[in-house]
Amino acid sequence: QVPLVESGGGLVQPGGSLRLSCAASGSIVSINGMAWYRQAPGKERELVAVITNGGSTKYAYSVKGRFTISRDNAKNTVHLQMDSLKPEDTAVYYCNVAVIRTTGLYDYWGQGTQVTVSS
Repeated sequence: QVPLVESGGGLVQPGGSLRLSCAASGSIVSINGMAWYRQAPGKERELVAVITNGGSTKYAYSVKGRFTISRDNAKNTVHLQMDSLKPEDTAVYYCNVAVIRTTGLYDYWGQGTQVTVSS
């Protein structure tokens, strides 16, 4: 069973919107921080947004006011709503989730989903 499954990437025109989702599976006691990262070609992976188990959020300056991170604790899912997309948002987006199981704390990465912003 894959620990994290991402969905929602694709091709969108500048100014458009996309919603990414990432669901954790398996036997879960609780989930700590949940975050989204992205990596553009030739660049290092960068943090886009993070949400704590208490609901506090932080965003990269480049996406503040355009992206919204949220979580559904009942479904062990984190979302990233991306509005007013720009070509420079083009990247592979990865979710990162800290999962507490009965056997310990695990840090998981999603498989990555491509987001392309182009006309």
